[in-house]
Amino acid sequence: MRRQLALAIALLAASGLAGAAQSQGETSSWVGRGDGPAEPAPKSQQKKTAPVKPGAVRIIKTVPDNPAAMPAPVAPPSASSHAKALPAGEDAAYEAFDQGKYLTALQLAVKAAERGDPQAHTLVGRIYADGYGTARNTALAAQWYARGAELGDPEAMFAYGVLLADGLGVEKNRVGAAQMFEAAAARRHPLANYNLALLFLHGDGKPENPHRASLHMQFAAEAGVAAAQYDLATLYATGTGVDANAFEAAKWMGKAAAAGHAEAQVDYAVMLFQGHGVPPDQKRGAELFRAAADKGLAVAQNRLARCYAHGAGVEINAVEASKWHLIAKAGGVADASLDKILARLSKADRALAQKAADDWRDRSQVGIE
Repeated sequence: MRRQLALAIALLAASGLAGAAQSQGETSSWVGRGDGPAEPAPKSQQKKTAPVKPGAVRIIKTVPDNPAAMPAPVAPPSASSHAKALPAGEDAAYEAFDQGKYLTALQLAVKAAERGDPQAHTLVGRIYADGYGTARNTALAAQWYARGAELGDPEAMFAYGVLLADGLGVEKNRVGAAQMFEAAAARRHPLANYNLALLFLHGDGKPENPHRASLHMQFAAEAGVAAAQYDLATLYATGTGVDANAFEAAKWMGKAAAAGHAEAQVDYAVMLFQGHGVPPDQKRGAELFRAAADKGLAVAQNRLARCYAHGAGVEINAVEASKWHLIAKAGGVADASLDKILARLSKADRALAQKAADDWRDRSQVGIE
């Protein structure tokens, strides 16, 4: 069974680990940075950010002291009638999984696991972890992942580390999670490198070591993990674990922005307005504010409103500025200067701005761009 299992990404920082009001020195994974300048026009100076500070890490699972001593995995349910039509080759379980024939995939994967196939254990773990065609059972998934990890599959190591980190199906064990991530990272697993970097950065499950964190973050960033690109940019911007370097910060922030990372789009837009580490480009900056605003990021909506209010990168448009101001305000970002612009609009234009804001919210709720 040679194909890599595309596991669902469960990154350390998937959910808010710190409030949006924390310092700009935090990495992206823990706080949505990028408020940007008070006005959208470039500034002559940029505030220095403080080094990254340790915070509460939300991570993903550990290994038991003796995986072999765990109860034997529960036998799978009966396979569907599709099993006979599938090839008997080593990828048959994956083919069934890809076709949505989950019970068939489960049966075939268990048979392959009985022959000692590491990735078959991982596939069974995935089926139970996510409840594909059967009841979700994270404890059983953890057993299968642990055995796959023991047999050397890096995807199983990563997945088991995720469960251990949060205590899903197993006792929470950050040190064990770190061991799993480190083992997978040694096998060049990008997300394991990213999670391991966060552990070293925060001193959680690993001794605090910003330099070591930066090395793992660099690997994950070069492998295309957008969150790692964003965090690596932050490390370069703050000089955390690396020498401060505005050009490297801008390069990695730009890569994360191009990958669609909303917070990176805001921060890179700010860099473009300021010309910090990159040639100034207000038009491109405004486009990135718009991209992040359309993703629902209130701070980007506020910055886009300012762009329309001041004609920075876009034509001045008070109605459009008011529209985005109303959207941002509903999202929790107040702006007294934009309140004044809204107040100066005619009754008809205020109604237009309000309708445009309402229409945008309605469309975003149903996923219409």
